Amino acid sequence: MSLDEDARWLEWVTKQFETIAGDDKEIDIDEFKTALKVKESFFAERFFALFDSDGSSSISLDELLEALDLLIHGSETDKLRFLFQVYDVDGSGSIDPDELRTVLKSCLRESAISLPEEKLDDLTLALFESADKDNSGSITFEELKAELENFPEVMENLTISAANWLKPPEVDQKKRQTPRYLTRVYWQNNSRKLLFLCVYALLSLLLFVGAMLQNSHGGAWFMVAKGCGQCLNFNCTFVMLLMLRRCLTWLRATWVVRVLPLDQNILLHQIVGYAILCYTLVHTTAHIFNFVHLSENSTFSLWEYLLTTRPGIGWVKGTASLTGVVLQVVICLMVLCSSTFVRRSGHFEVFYWSHLSYIWVWSLLMVHCANFWKWFLVPGLAFILEKIVGIAVSRMGGLYIVEVNLLPSKVTHLVIKRPQFFHFKPGDYVYINIPVIAKYEWHPFTISSAPEQSDALWLHIRSMGQWTNRLYEYFRQPETETVNPKRLATSLRNRRQLLKAQEGLFSSADCNADVASNEDDAIELTMYRQNGSSVPPTSTSKLAEPLPDEPGPAERGEAPPIREMSAKLGENHRFCNIKCYVDGPYGTPTRQIFASEHAVLIGAGIGITPFASILQSIMYRYRRRKQNCPNCNYSWCENIKDSEMKLRKVDFIWINRDQKSFEWFVSLLTKLEMDQADEEPEGRFLEMHMYMTSALSKNDMKAIGLQMALDLLAKKEKRDSITGLRTRTQPGRPEWGKVFQKVFEENKGKVHVFYCGSPALAKVIKAQCEHFGFNFYKENF
Repeated sequence: MSLDEDARWLEWVTKQFETIAGDDKEIDIDEFKTALKVKESFFAERFFALFDSDGSSSISLDELLEALDLLIHGSETDKLRFLFQVYDVDGSGSIDPDELRTVLKSCLRESAISLPEEKLDDLTLALFESADKDNSGSITFEELKAELENFPEVMENLTISAANWLKPPEVDQKKRQTPRYLTRVYWQNNSRKLLFLCVYALLSLLLFVGAMLQNSHGGAWFMVAKGCGQCLNFNCTFVMLLMLRRCLTWLRATWVVRVLPLDQNILLHQIVGYAILCYTLVHTTAHIFNFVHLSENSTFSLWEYLLTTRPGIGWVKGTASLTGVVLQVVICLMVLCSSTFVRRSGHFEVFYWSHLSYIWVWSLLMVHCANFWKWFLVPGLAFILEKIVGIAVSRMGGLYIVEVNLLPSKVTHLVIKRPQFFHFKPGDYVYINIPVIAKYEWHPFTISSAPEQSDALWLHIRSMGQWTNRLYEYFRQPETETVNPKRLATSLRNRRQLLKAQEGLFSSADCNADVASNEDDAIELTMYRQNGSSVPPTSTSKLAEPLPDEPGPAERGEAPPIREMSAKLGENHRFCNIKCYVDGPYGTPTRQIFASEHAVLIGAGIGITPFASILQSIMYRYRRRKQNCPNCNYSWCENIKDSEMKLRKVDFIWINRDQKSFEWFVSLLTKLEMDQADEEPEGRFLEMHMYMTSALSKNDMKAIGLQMALDLLAKKEKRDSITGLRTRTQPGRPEWGKVFQKVFEENKGKVHVFYCGSPALAKVIKAQCEHFGFNFYKENF
């Protein structure tokens, strides 16, 4: 620190100390825990004991400043000595295995990581054996220092993490020299959208001015009302064109996708919706002022002009004013109920039902405006035709949910028997209707199975609203026995159908179908035993009870009998035969992935679902390029660029908050890792990057030992302790600048970044893409 920075820091620490200490000018252990925001009391007590140099059971300002001065201004040796004292619980001058185990156990709790006791022992021994160079049975300060030198980022961690609450806020932040919206990269990446908006704005202006000039005889307010009315004629029909999903899906396969921003139709739909609201408000206001002027020279009052048919305004029995008022109210309610805080707050049904008011809006516009039918005719016929086709397709042949898995974090995994006529692309989504949940509601969800999986259709649905919660609770409730005169016959028929469906899943000839094969079952079950998790890895053949000590059929390389498997399935896994309807599929921006050379797939939480389908499809095509030597066991993958797939490299980044969420697709990711067991001349085709945000990152003193142990054990076992994958799970959030810098330096061709997750993170990633010149696509529906 400079002298100015040091003085500012000292002033800030004093202020923070006074706020926490209160009237007694001392910080006790409870106040210290609150200030540090430490979940596990072990670290708070160790830090407090080291800060409390006089042993008075409280920390004065001088003691706090002395300790912080050591951590911030002290030498590397002083800082490492402080960390050693934290680990040396009994103060003996060395760290024994039991002390290290106690520290690592506290690290696990602080990072919200759950591992079995045996795994904790393995972590302790891995770190202890690596640090105990002389095999003396204890770790000295010099040995710990030597071990930490293998992790160069540790010194920075010790500097800033112990007193993060005492860091002064940044006040002299460097402002961006050039605003983001004025950079060349921004205009290149958003050229189609910006060009479209410019054309849209110009067309609206021409319609507005043209209508004003045609009605110049009626006065200024009348001209404004007519100008807005003409814009409303255009926008109220154009808004429906942006939601013709079936037509847009078809256009995505043509050259039009390179000219029009089809992938941003939802955003454009919202923009047009807000434009309609603005035009209606101005239109109504202008008419009110015009009616005020007319009422001064007429026998009708203002309220009669607005709320009655007496003045005879309008082409259908003078109802223009009344229908206009109703339209204003309905449009305002539609826009309000479409707001993000309504849709994202668990009240999707409010948005869904209120949005169906568009039928009333178009009907009232027919009555309100004499010329609206001319604007509506062609788009309306296209809209009605698409709806008819959608209803016909969705009702053609009954679909059935044949299997349900209840996964961690209230995710419902539906397995639907796939009809022969249903064809889709990786990353597509469908609207699903389940009458037993809600008879008239349709909700969109991404297909998480690959197109090459011909017998089943997968949906992973996160419980975040009323309908999704009802779905989860419906399958969570135990099945009840009902009295049925033909109960046995019905039961036998359903059982045969389910067994046939399961046999189809297990005997699928597609090598990439995400169904448990004999070898994969053995891997998944072994992972389940190693992780000690309460829910086994996601798979159509997963067992819901703890594994026995002796190897089961899957571990012996045998396929488990279906009847035996069904008997072992617990309440989290259920076979069923529930009717449903599916409307789709509909295309998304991810359809551009096979035209990419280097694709970066970023999924946040359940946002992995489109990429689950994409990764399976990619690896299916990748396998077709794999070659095997007929004379030996050597295999390799030819680097062939073809019209079907131009991909040379894929980076998959999955960000989850908690450990349980990784179990959603751990079996799929394990299979993808197995497919790349062979070394390739140009490096690994698919690289995975896992991040767990609830885990404390390596820049936190409370996690240094744990992250070192996890790294050491992962190298030893060639498997991550958190997920069971070969890919090491990284703590905290990605440093996007470093991630994209690495992608940029690989130079594998034009980079396309595909993202599905929260809008807040999308803004951060998009800004980084603009900085590096990457194309950015965000999943929307």
